[in-house]
Amino acid sequence: MSTPVHDDPLSAERSHLAASRSALRAMREDVESLDITDVTANWVNAAVLGSQIEQRIKALADLSGTPLFFGRLDYLHAPGAEQAEGGEGERFYVGRRHVHDADGDPMVIDWRAPVSQPFYRASKKDPQDVSLRRRFGYTGGDLTAYEDEHLLDPAEAATTSRLLQQEIERPRVGPMRDIVATIQPEQDEIVRAGLTGSVCVQGGPGTGKTAVGLHRVAYLLYAHRERLARTGTLVIGPNRSFLHYIEQVLPALGELTVRQATVDDLVAHVEVRGADEAATAVVKGDARMAEVLRRALYSHVTPPTEGVVVVRGSRRWRVPVYELEEIVRELLARDIRYGAAREALPQRIAHAVLVQMERAGEAPDDRVQNAVARNAAVKALVKSVWPQVDPAKLVLRLLADADFLAEHAEGVLTEDEQKAVLWMKPARSVKSARWSPADAVLIDEATDLIERTHSLGHVVLDEAQDLSPMQYRAVGRRCTTGSATVLGDLAQGTTPWATRSWTEALGHLGKGEAVVEELTAGFRVPTDVIAYASRLLPHIAPGLTPVASIRENPGFFDIRTAPDGAADVVAACRELLEREGSVGLIAADARVPELAAALAAAGIGHVGPGEETTHATRLTLVPASLAKGLEYDYVVLDEPQAVVDGEPDERTGLRRLYVALTRAVSGLILTHSTGLPPQLT
Repeated sequence: MSTPVHDDPLSAERSHLAASRSALRAMREDVESLDITDVTANWVNAAVLGSQIEQRIKALADLSGTPLFFGRLDYLHAPGAEQAEGGEGERFYVGRRHVHDADGDPMVIDWRAPVSQPFYRASKKDPQDVSLRRRFGYTGGDLTAYEDEHLLDPAEAATTSRLLQQEIERPRVGPMRDIVATIQPEQDEIVRAGLTGSVCVQGGPGTGKTAVGLHRVAYLLYAHRERLARTGTLVIGPNRSFLHYIEQVLPALGELTVRQATVDDLVAHVEVRGADEAATAVVKGDARMAEVLRRALYSHVTPPTEGVVVVRGSRRWRVPVYELEEIVRELLARDIRYGAAREALPQRIAHAVLVQMERAGEAPDDRVQNAVARNAAVKALVKSVWPQVDPAKLVLRLLADADFLAEHAEGVLTEDEQKAVLWMKPARSVKSARWSPADAVLIDEATDLIERTHSLGHVVLDEAQDLSPMQYRAVGRRCTTGSATVLGDLAQGTTPWATRSWTEALGHLGKGEAVVEELTAGFRVPTDVIAYASRLLPHIAPGLTPVASIRENPGFFDIRTAPDGAADVVAACRELLEREGSVGLIAADARVPELAAALAAAGIGHVGPGEETTHATRLTLVPASLAKGLEYDYVVLDEPQAVVDGEPDERTGLRRLYVALTRAVSGLILTHSTGLPPQLT
């Protein structure tokens, strides 16, 4: 593509930016002016087309504070053409979405297009036919700088991009933003991995695993849009605060239709009003519970005790008991759902009747078979032999009836484990039961045993290390015919049932063939902070590779005693608020009310996790239990020992502390009055 020649390169690039914004406005206006009155056959088609047009208009929005393009590639030859001597190269601007002019010529190329890939992958050793890579620097939406890298010039030494470092370290206020301008080669390989294979990304704090997962969704929607439009995509996060934090990333990349949910959302068959003790939740979350549920469900199937007689007109047709027993055995032997087998049973009985009719010289058709299947005698037999089962009532009986549980957990759960899951006060009904989150997962398992769960084309599972085996099974049911991107860090597992190995977890997910990739280069957490936090790794995840920060700026890190308690914490917050960017105050859950009162008394406004910060209110007070996945420019971490003591065991407490220590992007102040955990000293 051509660009007007200017003596000042920066002016030329600004002119191209202005022309590109104008072209994007024209693209949006073209869509807004579409008249679909005469092209839709009925109101349903009109509604569908109208919705598609509305989504397209939203996708073409020009976000004023978001750069329309962030890079430029000058090819030595035309991409795809034979690289002959003297071949004419092309220039492409790489941005968040495609923009073309009135003639249809591209002005900005989508970062996901194949021609954009060398922006992330090309190097001095492998220039990929790129003579020049240019990065752009912005202040707000204004282009203010550029930086060139001549990949084919042997005299030019390879250096770290100053603009790239500035973009990585740029202060953040508000929700998570995309990293499309800073994706590194190892991240890009994961982002562009094919749709058919599943990927598991093990990444320590600040390695960008969440952003990689979200950009992978955006890439797959670009490369396989029609297929995923039919099958659907889903992003699963650990809690609502986390989902709110990441919810703007995909819209900024032009993707507006990806559903986001928590595991609790997926299994919300009943109202959750209770909670389990840790030991109980561990047993309920164990994969062995799937076998207990299967046994309990199929115990409802009873062998027929007598034959069935079907009366049609003046004729009586009898299917003997031995033939009915054979039909039931065959259905039990098949790998189909309980409900599907129940629906097949009357048809099998009807088929046996039709065989007798044909032997008698009749010629019955499908209508006769369906009529026989609906015969009152057949329906009565099906009801007695293969009754309907409500999944919630099945789980209710298992948790309330010790004898029923013992019968179906024999050889699977120990007596102590059975006692752990039994309710002390059995509920009388599904509605009155105080279901726990783990109970809801059991009901979801039972529901799938009865009727197959709908499968999506692709599922992204973030913070996966905190899931139980039964939760992995619940997620896996949502992508049995699709693929998954699993994101997590074994060192940040903070539940009693936290993942011990990705091999085991992927087996429960049903994706044992998934490729496990490890990200070890830290882009977000400062060098001094991640080095300090890594002191905990031998105690929480032996053998795991520590994150190596590639940040040139070591960051700000200070450990302070706090003899005046909350007053010293407030002073540290006030100090950090004098800097540019967001500030997070992370504390043990039990200390949050005291610190909130101290902040209010000092006149310092703050918000909670999941609430959006503003330039006027940049402080977020974060309970340690909700800190996972969140990032702040600066963090004050209050009383590390209290964070450890707030968990049921030391290992989980140290993992929670590791999470809290690694939420800072630019600086960390650690305050304590009771001494530090010995693992840190």
